[in-house]
Amino acid sequence: MLPKNPSNKLETHEVFNVPSYLGDQDLWENDRALKDWTNILGGGWAVEKLKTIGKSVGSQKVFDKADKANKYVPELKIFDKYGMRINQVEFHPAYHELLDLAVSSEVHNFAWRHKKEGSHVVNAALIYMFCQPEGGIMCPMAMAYSVAPSLKSTPEIEKKWMPGILSTSYDSRDIPIEEKTGNLIGMFMTEKQGGSDVRANTTFARPLGAKQGISQEYLITGHKFFCSAPMCDAFLVLAKTEDYGISCFLVPRWKPDGTRNSLNIQRIKDKLGNRSNASTEMEFKDTYGVMVGEEGRGIRTIMDMVTGNRIYCAMSSAGIMRQALVQAIHHVSNRSAFQKRLIQQPLMQNVISDMAIETEAALALGMRVASSIDNSEHNEEEKSFARIGTTIAKYWICKRAPFLVCEALECHGGIGYIEESIMPRLYREVPLNSIWEGPGNVMALDVLRAITKDALAGQVLIKEIKSVYGADNRLDRLCDSLESLLENKNTLEVSMREITQMMALGLQGALLIKHSSKEVAEAFCASRLNNQYGGAFGTLPAETDFDSIIERAYSL
Repeated sequence: MLPKNPSNKLETHEVFNVPSYLGDQDLWENDRALKDWTNILGGGWAVEKLKTIGKSVGSQKVFDKADKANKYVPELKIFDKYGMRINQVEFHPAYHELLDLAVSSEVHNFAWRHKKEGSHVVNAALIYMFCQPEGGIMCPMAMAYSVAPSLKSTPEIEKKWMPGILSTSYDSRDIPIEEKTGNLIGMFMTEKQGGSDVRANTTFARPLGAKQGISQEYLITGHKFFCSAPMCDAFLVLAKTEDYGISCFLVPRWKPDGTRNSLNIQRIKDKLGNRSNASTEMEFKDTYGVMVGEEGRGIRTIMDMVTGNRIYCAMSSAGIMRQALVQAIHHVSNRSAFQKRLIQQPLMQNVISDMAIETEAALALGMRVASSIDNSEHNEEEKSFARIGTTIAKYWICKRAPFLVCEALECHGGIGYIEESIMPRLYREVPLNSIWEGPGNVMALDVLRAITKDALAGQVLIKEIKSVYGADNRLDRLCDSLESLLENKNTLEVSMREITQMMALGLQGALLIKHSSKEVAEAFCASRLNNQYGGAFGTLPAETDFDSIIERAYSL
């Protein structure tokens, strides 16, 4: 809650030349780029819903809840007062209230509840807005959204669990799902010794009965090292079987006989950011699970879930960039130095404009990937684009976000560095999206796998960039260079970070040329596609139309 009428007349001085509190935000109406890209890519039919949510999620009340959820972090309660094991994590009520708002707003299931053109685009817009006050709710929302394709591989499990995923009722009670109004499903993959190398996992599963394979019951023993959102009702877990290797299992909190499953939480991790969301370490000892998908194809089964999570990572990073930009614009618009408003000073205009085009480029790429998912069911080119585009977007947007948030924090001066500001929380939150679902090298190598295993993936990506060939010679040169790099098979792996970056910049440039303002597109191409570009914000060419870019970035 914002303080009412704080006194600016102190004993020794008067407080002046400080910005007013930002207060309520309208995350939809004040974001022209978000409105444009949602409409362009097929989500215009959901505008009324997005309008409503933009106001509610941007309210100061929601931002206050986010602050409380991070200040009063989750606590582990392994045993009850009688010494019986319950394996519960207790959250501040504000966290539950935020999850309730997210679930009722369909952040985790909009695309599955409204199966029509642009539904994933609208889902992406919801992610982009909801992560601005608080990124900690995105983990359970991402996993609930992403689990749907994996569950389809096993109809019996899908029939039991999907109705709860499709529900808009948030039910935080730790009880069997048969008694709940909605459920959430998480994912545990990594182990201490392997991390992203899940083939190094040692957790194993043995059949509970005489039958083996898909939809059969198993007992799982081992551990998982990074288990976020442990309050979910079930989890997809990777474990090895004796005959076929790594398989995927659905592990519920409650067994079919109504007793607690042995999901033994060891500790809650003390993380840099994302503090409202609990991340735990978990041990399994004869833990009940049901096989999802074919035996021995667990990585393939769970990768469907990973792909969805990567979209959330990309769009969450873009949303955090957006909020950091808004905070910076508000500050520099309401503070003066050297007899002028900061926003009126040319170099600050350059910095703000530079961050604005970076933010819109991130939004455009993420939304384009979302649209390819919408169109992939009956279009092989779009299916291939979704495969490679998701990985590229996750890599690049998540890489750029920490730099932008840091710059936005710097725009505030010392005020941005103290905890009463939202900026430190955004700064701590944003690096996590680069780590979740595979850090930079994993992403780059996944792009390599995409272009080597699916020739169409590389072709559709180049086709997308070349759709504006001739419109900007800088983009043309990048496309030509990219094609040359892709042809040199001997250096592909060592060059994959450079190649992935070029792919991202090429896609962003093409999208902005086709659909954004000419001022934004020109500034992007003149800076990002310039060989001398060093990555620092505030280095746009002097002839850039800063006023137009800033006006587009934050329209009141």
